[in-house]
Amino acid sequence: MKLEDLKAQWTEDCKIDDIELDQSSLEIPKLHAKYSDLLTTALMSKKNLELKYSLLLKQKWLWYSGKLDEDTIKKNGWSDDPFDGLKVLKQDFQIFFNADEDLQKMNAQVEYWNIVVDFLKRCLENITWRHQTIKNTIDWRKFMAGS
Repeated sequence: MKLEDLKAQWTEDCKIDDIELDQSSLEIPKLHAKYSDLLTTALMSKKNLELKYSLLLKQKWLWYSGKLDEDTIKKNGWSDDPFDGLKVLKQDFQIFFNADEDLQKMNAQVEYWNIVVDFLKRCLENITWRHQTIKNTIDWRKFMAGS
């Protein structure tokens, strides 16, 4: 699920046929179901990445603190000395966590899913109030017709 694809879908799905307002009204439950499903999938993907991030953060903490076994270090392709000979205080680990490329990449993926989730929530909010837009259109037409 790519954000660009979702945006393209929403560009089509958000249109209300102002000639056949009744049909547009009947499409609301289908759109709600579609975007609810997409949101649920996105939330699950986000949660899965957050869990993977936590596991990676633990591995990185063990590596930075010198408690990670040699086999795991070699399997991950990390160097034996994460600080390249520097003496670092444990309180400064956060600086290294923030600058760690693996953690940054995974954090960027989590942030991507945060954006996708936010986008889908806004789509659902629009769908939730779509009936009001249709009603307002009908009322306006009645007013313009002199009713």
